[in-house]
Amino acid sequence: MNATRAYARASQETASKERLMVMLFEAALRHMRHAAALFEQGKPVEALPLLTKASDIVTELASTLDANANQDLGQMLGELYLFVAQRLARAAAFRDAFALREAERAFAPIVEGFQLAVASLAVSP
Repeated sequence: MNATRAYARASQETASKERLMVMLFEAALRHMRHAAALFEQGKPVEALPLLTKASDIVTELASTLDANANQDLGQMLGELYLFVAQRLARAAAFRDAFALREAERAFAPIVEGFQLAVASLAVSP
């Protein structure tokens, strides 16, 4: 195991649950971006496993929503996850980089919001 992988594994094993959530968001977005670039390069076979990983993460995030915690936020996030999942499914079915970029554009602000929220938790006294 190289040093980078060892560091990443140690980071994951010692991260807070909030940081783990952010890592999931970041991974999904990274997979979307990489898959879209591969589609645009005419490499759909290489893109599909990344697209599947992104889709699996979005599905898992959607399943963790607690509608009782904040109904409005839960509903909005649920709708966003559904939109992203639909765009990812279209991208996979039709090798559609545009649909994948739409999913990426919708998902990126949520990732940034969670990053900021978790960072503010780390700074709070």
